[in-house]
Amino acid sequence: MLEPEATIVCVDCGGRCHLLTQPPEDGLWLPGDIVAYRCEDCRDRWDLVLPGDEDTSKGDGFDDDEGRYPWSH
Repeated sequence: MLEPEATIVCVDCGGRCHLLTQPPEDGLWLPGDIVAYRCEDCRDRWDLVLPGDEDTSKGDGFDDDEGRYPWSH
């Protein structure tokens, strides 16, 4: 069952970000749902998209790196 983490690490300062978004009325989180977090230290807000099954691989979502890294050719 898909469920967002209650806290995540802030990319900017390393502090703890707490989930702001309330669960959907039916209690089911779906891939593509947007969840918001707020950092308790720097107060930055992070809006993240919940991943789907295809997003859980170690890839970056690109079919290949052709053209992404010009120095690699």
